[in-house]
Parts: sequence; C-alpha cells; structure tokens
Amino acid sequence: PEKEAMFHRGLGLNLTSGQYTAPVAGYYAFTATLHIVHTEQQRKGQPCGGNRLRVLICLQSRCQHNSNLETISRLESSGDLFTISVNGVLYLQAGQYASVFVDNAGGSHLTVQSGSDFSAILLGV
Repeated sequence: PEKEAMFHRGLGLNLTSGQYTAPVAGYYAFTATLHIVHTEQQRKGQPCGGNRLRVLICLQSRCQHNSNLETISRLESSGDLFTISVNGVLYLQAGQYASVFVDNAGGSHLTVQSGSDFSAILLGV
C-alpha cells in the first residue's frame, strides 16, 4: 500500500495511472465511491441542467460506448460534502483496463476527498 489504511492486493491496480488492468479475462465487479466537496456556485448563465455530475467506470477510457458503468447526481448547494457511488459488473479481456471518470457538466469546482475508494474483484472466467 502506498498510503496508510489502504488495502491493495493483486497486480492489476496502477496507482500512478489510476487504471485497473485485468490480469485474466473474466467478469469483474467494480465499485467506486467518491466523497466530493462542491465549493463553488453554478456560473451565471449556466443552463438549468448544467449542475449535473456523472461518475463512470469505463473500459479503455471509452466512456461514450455502452461498455461502462454510470451514475448521475445533481449538485445542489455549494460547500456541501456528498457521496456518489457507481457499481456493477463488466467483462474484461486480459490486458484491458478500467478507470473512474468524473463528468462535471456544470464546471463548478469539485474536490474529491480522501476516503474515496475504488475496487475491482474477479468474479469468474
């Protein structure tokens, strides 16, 4: 583990790139839980739907394709700490990678707090 209280087993997780690479082909259960502080009001002139926040777990950084997991939340008020999670099962070929993306449609300043987590568990081949 790179940091105190971090649990890390297996060779698939690259802490520098933030990617999990499947060591073998199979079905993997993914979970990402992000603790986020929203520290800025919505910009003036921003459309009503612009305070949407999407968190995705994508394969090969291709979030536009259907091979991803996604959750959507609305940003309400500034200064609030909130938690957003995404989870599900994806099939990965050996050598494919998955990573977490945050799509901040409103452009507000967001900070992902410590204590956020990500996991990938091989369910079966």
